[in-house]
Amino acid sequence: MLIILDFGSQYSELIARRIRETEVYSEVLSYRTTAEQLRQLNPKGIILSGGPNSVYADYAPQCDPAIWDMGVPILGVCYGMQLMVQQLGGKVEQANRGEYGKASLHIDDPIDLLTNVEEGVTMWMSHGDSVTAIPPGFEILAHTDNTPNAAIAHHGRKLYGVQFHPEVVHSKGGQALIRNFVYHICKCQPTWTTEAFVEEAIREVRAKVGDKRVLLALSGGVDSSTLAFLLHKAIGDQLTCMFIDQGFMRKEEPERLVKLFHEQFHIGVEYINARDRFIDRVAGITDPEEKRKCIGHEFIRVFEEESQRLGPFDYLAQGTLYPDVIESADTNIDPKTGERVAVKIKSHHNVGGLPKDLQFKLVEPLRKLFKDEVRKVGRSVGLPEEIVRRHPFPGPGLAIRILGEVTAEKLNILRDADYIVREEIRIRGLYHDFWQAFAVLLPVRSVGVMGDQRTYAYPIVLRLVSSEDGMTADWSRASYDLLEAISNRIVNEVEGVNRVVYDITSKPPGTIEWE
Repeated sequence: MLIILDFGSQYSELIARRIRETEVYSEVLSYRTTAEQLRQLNPKGIILSGGPNSVYADYAPQCDPAIWDMGVPILGVCYGMQLMVQQLGGKVEQANRGEYGKASLHIDDPIDLLTNVEEGVTMWMSHGDSVTAIPPGFEILAHTDNTPNAAIAHHGRKLYGVQFHPEVVHSKGGQALIRNFVYHICKCQPTWTTEAFVEEAIREVRAKVGDKRVLLALSGGVDSSTLAFLLHKAIGDQLTCMFIDQGFMRKEEPERLVKLFHEQFHIGVEYINARDRFIDRVAGITDPEEKRKCIGHEFIRVFEEESQRLGPFDYLAQGTLYPDVIESADTNIDPKTGERVAVKIKSHHNVGGLPKDLQFKLVEPLRKLFKDEVRKVGRSVGLPEEIVRRHPFPGPGLAIRILGEVTAEKLNILRDADYIVREEIRIRGLYHDFWQAFAVLLPVRSVGVMGDQRTYAYPIVLRLVSSEDGMTADWSRASYDLLEAISNRIVNEVEGVNRVVYDITSKPPGTIEWE
């Protein structure tokens, strides 16, 4: 595998994902990981991520200097390159002119790292500091109009640095550079395949679970459905799928889910109707973090109670993914102290809502996968395309698409509005053009006019986004005809709504979900 040492970059996980696209496994670790710890992992190469700090600042995060002598190839990206330069005897200073956005890369040495990277190709820059003197033994591989040392290398020690970000989509030659590092420099083999993951996951599940029984929290989404198929292959009837209808699902979905798994997949599902219980549990709660945690706690409580009836069960299986783990324990680096501090964006019910007295051991074979990798696994284990390509749906469901307090009335309004959104994009054959497309209900009312009568009703927010893995997203430039059709139908068909607005916020700075 390849290891990415994270110095607080927003792109660290994206680097990992780009490497996995070459069918080589990668993991993100803290910059504090020592050379000795890295040796135990036996990586084929190491990448130092970017970061928000200046390497010459007090308390700037530093890596273990012993990594330079490990004898494995190392690639420094942006801050990672500058740290490499500083620790190995070069010089980094504040640039007279920072460089942000697209820049043309001029190749000085077209071999090794930059093989098949075209002259003048666009790369994405984001730096206010620059390397003003490269360390002894290093050579310049490329430059831009503003950055004379845009890419450098010590060929003998296999140490490389790039000032730009090859991992972002704006860097047109970025993936070619990454492939050069992965294959030609690190000598990795493309063995991180879907088939290899499935085989390994099945072995690990069997070894961990043994002859014990496993309870799966089935939601009907691609994550839990893929997990259900994977676990069924691994342990067969030792798996019990439990679908808890908490009252926050979309229109007609609970009935369809149970029928699909029973009749088409022949995987038994225990249906638990807990709608009243969950609605009572979140009554009066308006804080989104508290709402998520309450729903997460209630999920586990229901599992525990039902397991006494159906069990005993030793393990709880969850479809936790890598972005869930990242967003529930996101980290950054304090520029004044150099310390990593928690920056929690939101708690996922799979991660942040687990109570301390949990009675189950966890089985989470998907927790190192990105969403697109889960879809590949789903196809590999036989999951139907209609589920594989289903839009992501949050565990707490519509409860976090209703801002503020959740009530039965608001749930009915949102279900009807959300159904219209999905129906209209399906009618037009646009369902797979969006990463997610849904409705949000705001806890305010506005004045409207219907049939010469004054109305005072809720607004619905349309959220249509495009994304590759949910880590970042952009609002979709949907046609006016589509937006008009959705708006007209919602206002005319959904009682309690008199206004529809469109969210044109990307992630970041916003999140895809509103809560």
